[in-house]
Amino acid sequence: MKRTTAILTLLLLAIGPLVAQEMTVQAPKQVYVGDNFTVRFVVNDKANGFRGPDFAGFRVYNGPSQSSQTSMSFVNGQMSHSSTTTFSYTLGATEEGTFTIGPASCTADGRKLSSPSHTIRVEKMTAAQQQQRQQQQQRQQQQRQAYDPWAQQPQEASTVDEKSLFARASVSNSNPYQGEQIIITYKVYSQIPIRQYAIDKLPGNRGFWAEDLSADQRQVKQYEETVDGRQYMVFEIRKGALFAQESGRLTIEPLDLNVLAMVRAQRRRTGSIWDIFDDPFFNMAQAVEYPLHTRALTVNVKPLPNQPDDFSGAVGKFTVKGGLNLDRVKANEALTYRLTVSGSGNLMLVTPPTPQFPSSFEVYDPQIEDNIKRSDNGVSGSRTYEWVLIPRTQGNYTIPEYRFTYFDPTTQQYTTLTVAAQQVQVDKGSGTSSAYNPKEDVRLLNQDINYIHPMGKLKPLRTTDHAGWPFYLVAVLIALGAVAAVVIGRKRQAAQQDVAGLRLKRATRMAQKRLKKAAAFLGTGDTNRFYEEIYKAIWGCLADKYNIELSQLNRDTVSHCLADKRVPAEQQERIMKVLQDVDLARFAPGDAEAQKQTIYTEALMMIAEL
Repeated sequence: MKRTTAILTLLLLAIGPLVAQEMTVQAPKQVYVGDNFTVRFVVNDKANGFRGPDFAGFRVYNGPSQSSQTSMSFVNGQMSHSSTTTFSYTLGATEEGTFTIGPASCTADGRKLSSPSHTIRVEKMTAAQQQQRQQQQQRQQQQRQAYDPWAQQPQEASTVDEKSLFARASVSNSNPYQGEQIIITYKVYSQIPIRQYAIDKLPGNRGFWAEDLSADQRQVKQYEETVDGRQYMVFEIRKGALFAQESGRLTIEPLDLNVLAMVRAQRRRTGSIWDIFDDPFFNMAQAVEYPLHTRALTVNVKPLPNQPDDFSGAVGKFTVKGGLNLDRVKANEALTYRLTVSGSGNLMLVTPPTPQFPSSFEVYDPQIEDNIKRSDNGVSGSRTYEWVLIPRTQGNYTIPEYRFTYFDPTTQQYTTLTVAAQQVQVDKGSGTSSAYNPKEDVRLLNQDINYIHPMGKLKPLRTTDHAGWPFYLVAVLIALGAVAAVVIGRKRQAAQQDVAGLRLKRATRMAQKRLKKAAAFLGTGDTNRFYEEIYKAIWGCLADKYNIELSQLNRDTVSHCLADKRVPAEQQERIMKVLQDVDLARFAPGDAEAQKQTIYTEALMMIAEL
């Protein structure tokens, strides 16, 4: 018997570490509209790296809050212990329907765990159910009063006024140049402890290209600040970079948010003995939801001065470098020309001019590589363009000097940067496209001349014998070919000089490439890169189709062009609606992936229709 017990004990100790770690979810299956409830994710081990689900359909009041519990026991002289980690959320039901809480994930003992999905049905409470709940609450209150004299004192929350809690928006420069980067900061000023905040409505920044600078911010910045002689705790809840796409007076709409403020509940004096405890020390904190709104801001955007011909639309502070990777190749072998634009400013909107390559070089569309960073100081980084070149004939060639012009708002002047000209030597290659060299192609003629073929009878040649119908047919075809070559050459030359026509031809091709890149970011969670490619596809297609410069591209310009081109009114409305939907969906709360799929479909249909 003792031997059997010992064996079982050893088996339990051996199997114990192999017990599968699991993550469960504890939440009600049915709640009513207006109810607050708790959702717990429980792990039967020590856990870290927790990532909560998207609580679509519910309002998150608090969470995740983490708690751990460890227990030890002795069995037959052997010590064993177990740990439990719990992650809790406080949610509020705001609308009817059936909602699914997706899986949460964490790491326990090096293993990744996921919880199962949980479905909650939210129903609207009937009048009878409301009355039953009120009666139940009254009975609970009476039970508490029997044991807790404090419960006999009704409580009411202290009021929150505009001086103790408010929100403000500020911009780093209210009089920028068109295309200049400005920083907008949203702050909450409070003299009351704040548990959490939730943004209800993001501002619609019409006329601006916006970049979120706080997307990767894990913790809200807090510091103290004095306003009108009063000390406040400041919560920097959001920061963004704005680039004005048009000049004039532009309005930044307000930001709407809700905060959960912790105020102390004040007790009413009743003249009883319990009034001696009417002291702030004994007053309990109570969470109060309070709406906040920032004021609308007006920005006066100055137009750029007279723009030089080689201006690329870059506004900020930049540097440029580049050149060929080789200075000697063979014909039909590839080489690359790399150009890197670095600095701080509207890098995402810059399209630098293409370098001038020799006509005998086959040039492919550039590959673009971004290394753009978004920090509290704004958008900065670099963008690299790489052209693949294939020289088809041998010789010595020169890549001319490259000029890049940008506008510097600090000096209020245009600055031109240059990349020095480069020489490249192309040797003869193995293909037939190399240049003709008579010295290498001369052949001996000792086998090229044969003996004179013996002929029969000779007859006199008439003057018209050589001019039969085949001769005249060939002559006519040669003449027609010469005329066609001249006409085609002139049309090609005119087409090359027609910048608007060339842009129109490449509009669909470039838009398809951008949409293909945007499709690659669907489902990856990289929302910024997805919307950047969608913006480039839509705005680039409109700019190329209607021959509009990127620096002058905005909704008003597009609307005027559509009207001038006599585009049907229904199509105009659809185009402008897609542009508006893209602006709103980029920062609107909700299911980000569903919004991205909808925007992608609308952009695809719009470009196909164009």
